[in-house]
Amino acid sequence: MHMKKKGVRFLAGIIACMVLAQAAGPVRAANISELEQQKKELEKQKKEVDERKKQEQQNYNKASGKVNAIQSDADAVGEEIDEIDAALVETLASVELIEEDIEKKEGQIAQTTEELEEATETEKEQYKAMKLRIQFMYEKGETTYLQLLLESQGFADMVNKVEYIEKLYEYDRALLEQYHAAKEAVEQLKQKLEEERSELEAQEHELMEEKESLEIILAQKQEEFEDYEVQLAQAKQEAAVFKANIKKQNDEIRKLEAAASQKQSEIDAAKKAEEEARKAQELALQKQAQQEAASSGEGSSGSTSKDSSSGSTSSGKSYASASSYSGSGSKGSQIANYACQFVGNPYVSGGTSLTQGADCSGFVWRVFQDFGVSVPRTSYSLRSSGSGVSYSEAQPGDVVCYAGHVGIYIGNGQIVHASTQRTGIKITNATYKEILSVRRIV
Repeated sequence: MHMKKKGVRFLAGIIACMVLAQAAGPVRAANISELEQQKKELEKQKKEVDERKKQEQQNYNKASGKVNAIQSDADAVGEEIDEIDAALVETLASVELIEEDIEKKEGQIAQTTEELEEATETEKEQYKAMKLRIQFMYEKGETTYLQLLLESQGFADMVNKVEYIEKLYEYDRALLEQYHAAKEAVEQLKQKLEEERSELEAQEHELMEEKESLEIILAQKQEEFEDYEVQLAQAKQEAAVFKANIKKQNDEIRKLEAAASQKQSEIDAAKKAEEEARKAQELALQKQAQQEAASSGEGSSGSTSKDSSSGSTSSGKSYASASSYSGSGSKGSQIANYACQFVGNPYVSGGTSLTQGADCSGFVWRVFQDFGVSVPRTSYSLRSSGSGVSYSEAQPGDVVCYAGHVGIYIGNGQIVHASTQRTGIKITNATYKEILSVRRIV
């Protein structure tokens, strides 16, 4: 009878647990499955947004590259405009100098013309005087030259008269030839001055044509620069739209991640509740079995546990200090080697940071500054710093100057320089454009 009652109680406990499990189990299973499905949907949405973000990032990168390319082209055109402006100023200055020379030549021609007229008049007057004297000597009123000689007191007197007449004639003739030569010299001088004026006028004409040509080219370059400005504004606006989309998608991804995390928390909570219900169910069965087997002292218990751990590392790029290069070759070589380690870092207009960004003169200024050497901050001033050497004599550490640009010579016909916003700090052949000068600082 006692055994029968124990069997009835055990069976009742089993039935009660089964009823409890049937009542709670399906609800929890359905709830977990639904939560997992919702989480999968969130992860799917996040993946789709990630794909859209990836595409937008590619579009943004292309737009940024386009911005940098346009900016580089605009900078190049800006440099050409500066060069044309300088050439135009030089041409105008040359025109002014030639106009001054023409004015001087015209004054000299006017003075020479007056001198020529005076010489011509003097020649004419001398010629008239000579003719009158010859006529007087030969005619002497109504007395003929033969009579004048016959009336001589003697042969000696006649010879003297003849010699006097010949000397007077020779004097007049020599004087006339002198005036004639002077007139020809003045005429030649006038002709030479007129030829020089003609040459100056031709030069002025050529310079005016050059000025007109430069003005046309300048107008074209300014129009091209303005067009680049419009393109640059459009490209920046396009990049800004892509960047805004990326930000919006990042916000959406964070929200989806938060929602998925929340769903995972709900899933974990549901699974925990299910596990606790299962354990409670098992515990109830164990208690029921213990009660039924109390007389025999049966029972069991156990537990397991797991443990895990994880770690992470991080790394970053580092740069050697200028002082670490001391003792390795000449000071110029130290500067060149030190500068090369910053290749790949960005170009920033007006910047002087070797890591965060610098322009061409800011890069040179900072490198020399790190070695305690003071140099000018602008590329124009760097042209007159230190001492000039020829390119064939260039050594590592020399500053190579171009029109509106500078770099540091590193040897083997190469320079390291902050090139453009598109390419940043890089190594280039030193003769990639015309070299204006090479300056030795150290």
